[in-house]
Amino acid sequence: FVSSLFLGIGKTTLIQKVTQALKSSGVPIDGFYTEEVREGGRRTGFDVVTLSGKRGPLSRVSSDSSTSRRECRVGQYVVDVVSFEQLVLPMLRNVNLGSDAEKKICVIDEIGKMELFSQAFIQAVRQTLAGSGTVVLGTIPVPKGKPLDLVEEIRSRKDVEVFNVS
Repeated sequence: FVSSLFLGIGKTTLIQKVTQALKSSGVPIDGFYTEEVREGGRRTGFDVVTLSGKRGPLSRVSSDSSTSRRECRVGQYVVDVVSFEQLVLPMLRNVNLGSDAEKKICVIDEIGKMELFSQAFIQAVRQTLAGSGTVVLGTIPVPKGKPLDLVEEIRSRKDVEVFNVS
């Protein structure tokens, strides 16, 4: 068992295929992935989709160029931190409650700028990585621009193997 496994570029399709293969093999697995939301052929945002089938907004394009001080933004997208936390945190807490006897796989697609607006998510990811009963299959962005602390922390862990997917 690799303690933690991360893929370099957020490849949701690959994550979905691996997840389906593991599920159909009877492997205990939980987690979430992010999915583009499109309207009229144009990307309007991203949703969080849990492996149990729940879905909610992660971000949406904002037509308003004036930014509220409390708004979390990445480029043209406004991040819905509350929605993200409501979907993801209960699942991560549940994964962390498992005993070491029941090895579980936790899918985290992805650990990027939008998700890192949530301090509670950062703590939950750290706890999941620290738990010996969980193998993490996740995605982190390829380094560019200003480093993201949690991403670099994950990348430098001795128990993490990073694969760049292109």
